[in-house]
Amino acid sequence: MTDNTLTGTVSKRTQNTVFVIVSIVVAVFGSIIGMQLIAQLGVTPNTSIIGVLIAMIIARIPLGWFKQFRSMESQNLIQTTISSATFGAANSLLLPIGIPYAMGLPQLVWPLLIGSGIALAIDVFIFYRVFDSRFFSANESWPSGVATAEAMKAGDQGGKKAWLLGAGIVLGLIGSSLGISMSAFGVAFIGNIWALAFFGIGLVVNGYAEPWFGIDINALYIPHGMMIGAGLVALLQFVFMMINAGRKKRQGATQQSAAQDAAKAESVKGVGRTEATRSESDVRKAFLTGNVLFMAGALILALLGGLISHMSPLVIVGFVIFAGVITFCHEIIVGIAAMHSGWFPAFAVTLISLMLGLLLGFPPVALALLTGYVAASGPAFADMGYDFKTGALIRRGVSVQEEIYGRRQQLKAGIVGFVVAFVVVAIAHDTLFSQGLIPPVDKVFATTIEHGIGGEVGRQLLIWAIPGAIVQLIGGPKRQVGIMFATGLLIVNPLAGWAVLVGIVLRFIILKIWGEKGEAMSFTLAAGFIAGDALYSFFSSLWKAR
Repeated sequence: MTDNTLTGTVSKRTQNTVFVIVSIVVAVFGSIIGMQLIAQLGVTPNTSIIGVLIAMIIARIPLGWFKQFRSMESQNLIQTTISSATFGAANSLLLPIGIPYAMGLPQLVWPLLIGSGIALAIDVFIFYRVFDSRFFSANESWPSGVATAEAMKAGDQGGKKAWLLGAGIVLGLIGSSLGISMSAFGVAFIGNIWALAFFGIGLVVNGYAEPWFGIDINALYIPHGMMIGAGLVALLQFVFMMINAGRKKRQGATQQSAAQDAAKAESVKGVGRTEATRSESDVRKAFLTGNVLFMAGALILALLGGLISHMSPLVIVGFVIFAGVITFCHEIIVGIAAMHSGWFPAFAVTLISLMLGLLLGFPPVALALLTGYVAASGPAFADMGYDFKTGALIRRGVSVQEEIYGRRQQLKAGIVGFVVAFVVVAIAHDTLFSQGLIPPVDKVFATTIEHGIGGEVGRQLLIWAIPGAIVQLIGGPKRQVGIMFATGLLIVNPLAGWAVLVGIVLRFIILKIWGEKGEAMSFTLAAGFIAGDALYSFFSSLWKAR
């Protein structure tokens, strides 16, 4: 494939009127689904697979306009659009603005909607600049992205691969209907084994600590404290990695080391390139610029929200700095978790940010804006990781220039989804809220802000931050075991924990008996498990929301 072939073909699709209209329609569809489900059930399903199916169905329409949707490149753009719209509308926009409404402060809804839109835009900017770097590599797991890519390939290639994927989807549907987390089971065959093992252990500990040992880990704030400690160490590890990378680059060793690491990962993940498309310098610039932009966004939010009448200038400066830094940290933690496991604890890390804000003594209005601003970042960062991973696998073997161009088209498709999501939420949020349809987690945030936390909570957070930091430090920046263990502790789903651990054991057995051939087959089956779980979750959620 040449540069002209790729750029010419994709440009025609992205500039084609029919393609743009279909993209907007699926974005509206995804936005409505996301808002409805997060308001009624508190969940947001992964609609990437749905986007692929929609593109495949449209491609079967016997009109020349729709033949373009038969290509995997077109399907990738459509799934990027609907996925961005779903997560953007639900997690990054509607959820944040529901917080002040739940507190009886409807006058803050529009200021926070604008602030959330700013955070979402910054999220997208940063991730586009750091994806496929040493820190957020295209060779890492990004499990949902792998599942979507496998679904597209199976539909395109047919044969044994399609049968394996189909079998995995059927098993995923059956397992999900029985209450088994088949997405967790499938991820065990794809993700980093160390990260997933600690994630599974955390899920099991959360589920059985109280019934087996009489310990309520949430009442003791163990998960929250461990996430704070692990998160701080993870961020420091990122800083040291960037410093070391810059030093090695000056010594002329960085490119060789990065190529060796990527080549090793490529043999498992199948992206097909040994060189990263983003350098350590790109990452440093993106993170520095992003942090400054998050602070600027927090300042705009403070002005729009009228914090001048609630706080002194010095406190406002402290709020802006804290909001910018904690939002950036939230984004990184959520991105790491999504990259390794396909799960991201956005709600939990937002709650931790709120607790820190309470400990610093910010007033309720400031806390409502802070919590919404933090909640708006992260989900889009993680979701675009899945979409870009799908694209990287679809474009397997292309040059760096072609990969960057294809990713840029995905960025445009994602922006379409996010813009449509903003418009839909702006139009529809008042109707939803007037009917009492507020995301359930917003009520938790509102209650926490209104009642506050005592000094004992701060002490518990500090105590449990220490072991979280130690676990993350021992595991190192590659494995992220501290972040993943804390993520498991924050999620109440012990069956998912057992599914992950059993899947890891089976993965070892398959590798031992059949080697790489067996792993390749299990990889496609695992994608089917994840897709089946996503489909069951999607349609069962729609049924419950009727």
